[in-house]
Amino acid sequence: MKILYICTHNRCRSILSEAITHQRADGLLDARSAGSQPAGEVHPLSLRYLAQRGYRTEGLQSQSWDAFEDFAPDLVVTVCDSAAGEACPLYFGKSVKVHWGLSDPSKIEGSEAELEQAFMACIDEIERRVDQLIELAKGRPSPESLRAALAALGAH
Repeated sequence: MKILYICTHNRCRSILSEAITHQRADGLLDARSAGSQPAGEVHPLSLRYLAQRGYRTEGLQSQSWDAFEDFAPDLVVTVCDSAAGEACPLYFGKSVKVHWGLSDPSKIEGSEAELEQAFMACIDEIERRVDQLIELAKGRPSPESLRAALAALGAH
């Protein structure tokens, strides 16, 4: 199953989701991430905390969803509220679309410990949802059953 994670700037939550999915799914899911208005760089704390949790970070980059016109994802997951409110490009028309609404740890202002706690909480939530996606993908669902299963998992 091919998944495209979308966040407006593609520098934190979508990047975290891509890296976590790639490593946990071990080839079962093909994950990419993109933004409607990419920042052009990955947030440095995203890379730090992914590495701290044992995730590979090489190759992660902030890029436009226009780069994925030929990717044809089965599933498009918006991870920020602003991206959820945007109209997706027409070439995602056949994809199942869901919204995860993850809190943005890069927006936290506080101590290093508070920043770490926010990133770790976000990573924990992504891991939980990715593990559920992996279980769904093992059953090779149709788009209709995938949509229903995602709704049952609380993704909307």
